[in-house]
Amino acid sequence: MADPSSYRPKPGEIPDSPGVYRFRDEHRRVIYVGKAKSLRQRLANYFQDLAGLHPRTRSMVTTAASVEWTVVSTEVEALQLEYSWIKEYDPRFNVKYRDDKSYPYLAVTMNEEFPRVQVMRGHKKKGVRYFGPYTHAWAIRDTVDLLLRVFPVRTCSAGVFKNAARTGRPCLLGYIDKCSAPCVGRVSAEDHRGLAEEFSDFMTGRTGAYLRRLERRMTEAAEEMEYERAARLRDDIAALRKAMEKSAVVLADATDADLIAVAEDELEAAVQIFHVRGGRVRGQRGWVTDKVEEITTGALVEHALQQLYGEETGDAVPREVLVPALPDPVEPVQQWLTGRRGSGVSLRIPQRGDKRALMETVERNAQQALVLHKTKRASDLTTRSRALEEITDALELDSAPLRIECYDISHLQGDDVVASMVVFEDGLARRSEYRRFQIKGFAGQDDVRSMHEVITRRFRRYLAEKERTGEWTDGGEPGAEDSSAGLAEPPVNTLTEDDGRPRRFAYPPQLVVVDGGAPQVAAAQRALDELGIDDIAVCGLAKRLEEVWLPGETDPVVLPRTSEGLYLLQRVRDEAHRFAITYQRTKRAKRFRAGPLDEVPGLGETRKQALIKHFGSVKRLRSATIDQICEVPGIGRKTAETIVAALERAAPAAPAVNTATGEIMDDTEEPGQTTGSPGEPVSAGAPDERRGQDR
Repeated sequence: MADPSSYRPKPGEIPDSPGVYRFRDEHRRVIYVGKAKSLRQRLANYFQDLAGLHPRTRSMVTTAASVEWTVVSTEVEALQLEYSWIKEYDPRFNVKYRDDKSYPYLAVTMNEEFPRVQVMRGHKKKGVRYFGPYTHAWAIRDTVDLLLRVFPVRTCSAGVFKNAARTGRPCLLGYIDKCSAPCVGRVSAEDHRGLAEEFSDFMTGRTGAYLRRLERRMTEAAEEMEYERAARLRDDIAALRKAMEKSAVVLADATDADLIAVAEDELEAAVQIFHVRGGRVRGQRGWVTDKVEEITTGALVEHALQQLYGEETGDAVPREVLVPALPDPVEPVQQWLTGRRGSGVSLRIPQRGDKRALMETVERNAQQALVLHKTKRASDLTTRSRALEEITDALELDSAPLRIECYDISHLQGDDVVASMVVFEDGLARRSEYRRFQIKGFAGQDDVRSMHEVITRRFRRYLAEKERTGEWTDGGEPGAEDSSAGLAEPPVNTLTEDDGRPRRFAYPPQLVVVDGGAPQVAAAQRALDELGIDDIAVCGLAKRLEEVWLPGETDPVVLPRTSEGLYLLQRVRDEAHRFAITYQRTKRAKRFRAGPLDEVPGLGETRKQALIKHFGSVKRLRSATIDQICEVPGIGRKTAETIVAALERAAPAAPAVNTATGEIMDDTEEPGQTTGSPGEPVSAGAPDERRGQDR
């Protein structure tokens, strides 16, 4: 625990200007980011008597080891920089609203030649129109099913679309008139895009004009005695009205607005957002956060606005944002929102009428979300705390292992040997710090030796980072070591002193868990001893009886089957196993797909495809001369000579055989090579994966 006075800036050093400040811990990791209208006044609040600070603020300043700041011109710039740094550094003490799940959106892929309507989650993509978010994916599918009768837009995947175009037969939706079947040319690309535009307009709330147009067409069809067409239009109108009934009108003036409500107590806060478009609730979402410091409702609203609109532009930011309390000051936030939208945005508190009534509904949802979250988390925190206490007692550790790292080795009969490192902090997985390794120090199958190599490499990097006080340098010894030893991920760009993102292998765990028994544990402990590290505990979890092995012990520690500590160790071990197998299978699949052109140094995918497209197959490329290869765009004479030499070294693949007739299929193409995709799996001579077994 650090004394804040040890890193307090000297009087007069802090400027009396707007800016953004960062607190860092002893490992130079950014743990808190804040902004201020006056840096001098704001930072002075952190260096008062510890007894007068909020408990979480006190914890932050005693965890920190330094503070630094950046001066900006305006408060709007400070707001933008604060958001960027929170997103980049992910500081542990900042207010971060986290979704309890990934909310589904209704998306229209206008960036494709034939736009597709589908359910999407995760990050938004450029050129795709999103509607929502929705609470459940089935709600989206119900709405889409009703609207496809009127707007028969494509909903199939790329594979289904290509297959239908190849066979000339549409899918079932094309036969029942819920798809216009552009795959077989029933409509042109322009007409299909028009349908997608109409679908999007309807989802944005422009429903009245379209319904009136359909009613007018229905009347005209009836007057012309085209009763079948009039009946279809009547059913279309009924389907649209049924879809509209699923989202009731909440604001009569067809308002586009987002309503944000906050429910909070001393420890946590819950935020609920209702997205209203065209007067109807089109989506809902919610977040919950820990209150790291004493913070006002207005400040919580400001952080919520950053989270909600930080990546949005244009119409995704509505004209009106209704909140329970205004940030202080409100002008920079309002200017920032206006800049994101490109036109004026009203940020205000609803006082009366329908908007105030709807805000009360959003507030009730926020209160219920907070109660539900606290009920779940109370149980979760208790369970995780008990698990860590049981591990501490069973392994006789000095303190609870707040950071646990687990390692596993995976291979297929000694080939493609890889290792995984997973990290759990406070009993929860921290996936951003997972790491993968290739074992290249030796060939063959030796789990014990592989474990020794991985532990050595990981903690050699830790010692190097510790020696450099967290700084990277170009061409440094750790990066070179990992390149030669086969680290799966290449070293990142040079990180400057001001960069506080988590560095690879820079932070030590309190406990290292290996997947295996006494031999693997001994190898891990020997690696730490050779590096002179004596403050990190090691244990192993054997699969057979789920016993825990400790270094130098002849008998394992057996935890009760009902132990929460054992359950946590099992989860850590299983996650390491899953991560290792996933990487091993990826490498194996890549090796099976490899062709002779993959052996040519400096020849990328673009030029490989150009060669195959030009010659038609690898077999024809083998018979080509250097001058003929030079005719391919992007291929110089030196590269052509390298290609010829590589193909001469590579033995031709065995001819494919028709297993039904015994006929040798020796045509213009080699097995496993197609004219469109170089490097596909070789059909003859490839090892049978079923003979092997993933480890």
